[in-house]
Amino acid sequence: MKAVICTKYGTPEVLKIVEVEKPTPTDNEVLIKIIASAVNSGDVRVRGLVVSGFLKIIMRFVLGFNKPRKPILGTVFSGIVEQTGKNVKNFSQGDEVFGLTGFKFGAHAEYITVSGKSIIAKKPVNATFEEAAAILFGGQTAVYFLEKAKISEKENPKILIYGATGSVGTAAIQIAKYYNAQVTAVCSENGQDLVKELGVDDIILYNKEDFTKRDEKFDMVFDAVGKTSKKQCVPLLNDKGYYGTVGGLDFAIERIEQLEFLRKLFESKNLKAVIDRMYSIDEIVDAYRYVDTGRKKGNVVLKITE
Repeated sequence: MKAVICTKYGTPEVLKIVEVEKPTPTDNEVLIKIIASAVNSGDVRVRGLVVSGFLKIIMRFVLGFNKPRKPILGTVFSGIVEQTGKNVKNFSQGDEVFGLTGFKFGAHAEYITVSGKSIIAKKPVNATFEEAAAILFGGQTAVYFLEKAKISEKENPKILIYGATGSVGTAAIQIAKYYNAQVTAVCSENGQDLVKELGVDDIILYNKEDFTKRDEKFDMVFDAVGKTSKKQCVPLLNDKGYYGTVGGLDFAIERIEQLEFLRKLFESKNLKAVIDRMYSIDEIVDAYRYVDTGRKKGNVVLKITE
């Protein structure tokens, strides 16, 4: 099968397309033919080891010192179950699924085997494979941090989202609006049309206004790109307000319930996939180069097979 291998940490050119052996599922696994994946900020951080200070040492211990121990990158997938192990009861051949692999990676390939009890679920019935792959990374991360802020327990909460046009930010806007939140988006001028379309209540253009100087309080400040500090944002919070950032040590823990929730939102049309560009697996280097620019809006989808 065709797979993308990360030969070492570095620029997108370290990625090579190679032929590797198609995996065989164990008794407790399913074999999935991957139709679509995505390239997101997490993939970029791993490929280039894009972290600073002591985090770089920690990541080398976690991922591998000179190159990833698991060389096939990619953490999200959508596809079709091709084979199931004899102990797997919750999936059948032909099921259309989507899922997350976390630090096991492996989604930038034509096939993957995962445990039948891993973070995998039936994809939304009204979603294409590309849309299903697109809502995963940002959606799961947004759900995790919004749940930590206890958004479902608040009445008309006020939320500020910094970096509102990325995969996490666009998902966070939509999920927050599902909970009747009043959302303020911090973004560039190029992104204001997108966040308006997603239903935000207020927009702060970061090149024209310092959002930290706003004279109002929020129930949550969520940094969806990891470029702020708690010290900067605490003055914006009310007494019980919550600050969350994707740039810290609090990694979004993956749960199957998050996928079920995303499926529910998509099927009820409370969540849509925001896709900036699509690339084929053969264009993997170009896909990573584009994500490296930091200019993507929403998601970059990788089409693995037809």
